[in-house]
Amino acid sequence: MSLLSGARPTSTADGAWPEDFGRALRAEWTKLRTAGETGRLLLLSLALTVAVGCGAAKAVKCPDAGCGLDAVKLALTGVTVGQAVIAVLAVLTVSGEYGTGMIRTTLMAVPNRIAVLAAKATILTAVVLVSGTAAVLTSLLAGRYMLPGNGFTEAHGYAPLTLADGPTLRAAVGSVFYLVLIALLGLGVATAVRDAASAVGIVLGLLYLFPVVMRVVSDPEWQRHLQQISPITAGLAIQSTVHLHDLPIGPWAGLGVLAMWAAVALLVGSLLLRRRDA
Repeated sequence: MSLLSGARPTSTADGAWPEDFGRALRAEWTKLRTAGETGRLLLLSLALTVAVGCGAAKAVKCPDAGCGLDAVKLALTGVTVGQAVIAVLAVLTVSGEYGTGMIRTTLMAVPNRIAVLAAKATILTAVVLVSGTAAVLTSLLAGRYMLPGNGFTEAHGYAPLTLADGPTLRAAVGSVFYLVLIALLGLGVATAVRDAASAVGIVLGLLYLFPVVMRVVSDPEWQRHLQQISPITAGLAIQSTVHLHDLPIGPWAGLGVLAMWAAVALLVGSLLLRRRDA
């Protein structure tokens, strides 16, 4: 009755959190595993990430005089496209249930709403970690074999891409974390607004409108500040392996900015989830 009346739900017994979370975790894994769009979206994200990375590696040439480009970042260009699909998947994890009304069944089965949200975040993190790792490693492998043919050779100052290189490993691991944080950002926004179209619009707007605004702003100082708070610009600083002193924000600090965006979205989403009707 409390769920339908809007009263704040509570756990049925002290110490029930592990039990609620475990039940919610099993339920969320079943829902995500059996949902037809989950596998398709993960495969689409992987395919787009790798395809765009390969396209960039094939299109960009490095002349004999050198080009000063970041070969690792170039190979991982596809992350900027694949992230959109990950964001949509994250949004559907919540808004899909609101659209069908199944969220009421979910919250009746597990009244602890924070346990439900935590379970969704855990399962989403796990699947994006797997798919993101596959996409990033495949992109780097493709870049390792394609870039030398376009002049990115040791003679021009470019060693073959390898995870044994510290900056490359950091860029690879950071790119996977970046995709996970994009998913959590989408989950938080979707939990807050509930509507799929609105949530997708907000997340993609946060990701892709910031760079547009930066181009409109003429003041270099303001441009730098916008780059430092932009989820995509700050977050993708983690991929940079050369000219780090020219970045508006450091690689790990930039990823931390994206983590703050995701944390705020999840916090707002959890507060609204606790306070309103399903």
